[in-house]
Amino acid sequence: MLRRDYLVRMIEDMTEAVVTVFGLKQQKKHTEALWKLDDLFKRHFRLNSQLLNSLSVKDIIDMFRLGDKVEADKLQSMARLMKEEGLVYLEMNDTDEGLKRLMKALHLFIYSTFHGADKELWGVDKEVGETLAAVKGYRLPADTEKLLLSYEEQEGRFDKAEDCLFRLRKDGEVGSEEAAAFYRRLLQLDDEALERGGLPREEVLEGLELVEKEADNA
Repeated sequence: MLRRDYLVRMIEDMTEAVVTVFGLKQQKKHTEALWKLDDLFKRHFRLNSQLLNSLSVKDIIDMFRLGDKVEADKLQSMARLMKEEGLVYLEMNDTDEGLKRLMKALHLFIYSTFHGADKELWGVDKEVGETLAAVKGYRLPADTEKLLLSYEEQEGRFDKAEDCLFRLRKDGEVGSEEAAAFYRRLLQLDDEALERGGLPREEVLEGLELVEKEADNA
């Protein structure tokens, strides 16, 4: 209960601050918006933005690791601030800094969902969607793309999961056996679920046949 109360207070504080940041962005006061976000990083996570963004996503995750568990709700809350910061940098036309933060935020959002995060705290599916829209057209790190594939599959968006698979295959990050395993998992579902996920059974069978032929010819 105490942990939940702490999280609620933190999110209330962060939500109020994000509203302030939005107002500053509207006024084109980007530096002030970044100061506000940096203050939040320090207050809730004892890190400044510069240090945080010098770390890899693995290092960030390790900071929130307690034994064999991860403080997933704090992790997704940090991702929410990183997303907001990334959007500020994009508005400042600093694409490199913006994308760096947004891609880390995307990875952390998704990672947290696989490690027990309460998806309703920030509406993580909406956050993932908005972050993806912000980085559209840019190549994701392979580890993030793999997480996204698993996430889209878990959420029943099989067509989007297949898009991730295509990109990973094109970059040589996923082999034929792993790709075939994806299609075989889908074939265990009923037709209605596949249709709802945007990948009808005949398309799944076509995908499986293609990767199996590629494996035979390798």
